Amino acid sequence: MIGKLDDYLRFQEAALSLRAKRQEVLASNIANADTPNYKARDIDFASALQNALKPAAPAGQMATTNPAHIAGAKDAGTLADGTPVLFRSQIQNSADSNTVDMDTERNAFADNGLRYEAGITMINQQIRAMLAAVQGGS
Repeated sequence: MIGKLDDYLRFQEAALSLRAKRQEVLASNIANADTPNYKARDIDFASALQNALKPAAPAGQMATTNPAHIAGAKDAGTLADGTPVLFRSQIQNSADSNTVDMDTERNAFADNGLRYEAGITMINQQIRAMLAAVQGGS
């Protein structure tokens, strides 16, 4: 029963988690708008969500093809859960080589925030529907 509830809410859980991480990346871009040589970053949300919804690999050691491979090395271009963080291409030239465009960042930040709130609303509706089913539709 619990497994089915987890499956029912897994999509929204994964989407909300990725939206929260994307919000942090976008906030970092806004905070570093005046930092010389800072490169704006973002997450490819669609592919990250597809990866998050794939069945998890069995727990244990990472498979290697050669005994000389280094185990467990973390890539600097990923978040803690392995979500790749991509760099944005430069929209306008700047004297300090900073690629943050504040209009783009503000729009992405607001859009992501709205989508996060929509996800919260969807999960609330799913929980209400489950409660109504358990309580007999009242």
